[in-house]
Amino acid sequence: MIFSVRRRPLWRRILRACVLMMLAFVALTWLFVLLLRFVPPSTSAFMLERRWQALRLGEKDFSIKYHWIPWEKVSSDLPIALVAGEDQKFPNHHGFDVQAIQEALDEADDGERLRGASTISQQTAKNLFLWGGRSFVRKGLEAYFTVLLELTWPKRRILEVYLNTAEFGDGIYGADAAAREFFHKTPAQLTAHEAALLAAVLPNPKRLRADRPSAYVQHHAEWVERQVRQLGGASYLPR
Repeated sequence: MIFSVRRRPLWRRILRACVLMMLAFVALTWLFVLLLRFVPPSTSAFMLERRWQALRLGEKDFSIKYHWIPWEKVSSDLPIALVAGEDQKFPNHHGFDVQAIQEALDEADDGERLRGASTISQQTAKNLFLWGGRSFVRKGLEAYFTVLLELTWPKRRILEVYLNTAEFGDGIYGADAAAREFFHKTPAQLTAHEAALLAAVLPNPKRLRADRPSAYVQHHAEWVERQVRQLGGASYLPR
């Protein structure tokens, strides 16, 4: 007796392969995110992208300045300045500021320029794993990695990685490099005003400078300092 093996339809085989690839992607990325909860990242996607850009443009003198510094060796004035300037709801949201997103969309509907509404969690995900730009694919991946970070890391770890990987100047990444480059001191020695200046350049770190602040940077830094006081200082942050 001859038995014939009935093959699954092609669409089912394709669907099964897609599901397996998706599960493998989730498993690998989540494992990587889990590892970085405990291990300092040696670089980031944004650093690699900038290095590649320098090579492509022939910027021979360009170099990346980055050195990981643990939370305990950073002035307590810097984390709260970053939260006050970038994401005041950081301790309480789950990765996304829904109200800020809705307000940005409403402003765009009224004809205004679409502004960013990214949280510190989203910016950390973007800096670590993704590339620049505003494509739907990148924004979708940013949301995915943001969810992974919020599920896997405590808030303090997210903020620790953010202050270590944020770009404070062209090729200058993290609190250690920024403190030494702009103020010639360690991150632990930063004053409240210097921390506010660093927070003030984040909207455009390639053009704005913390050591030679423009009127805009000075004004924004003063606003950050007022916000820090209103939030209650470093005690506002998760421990």
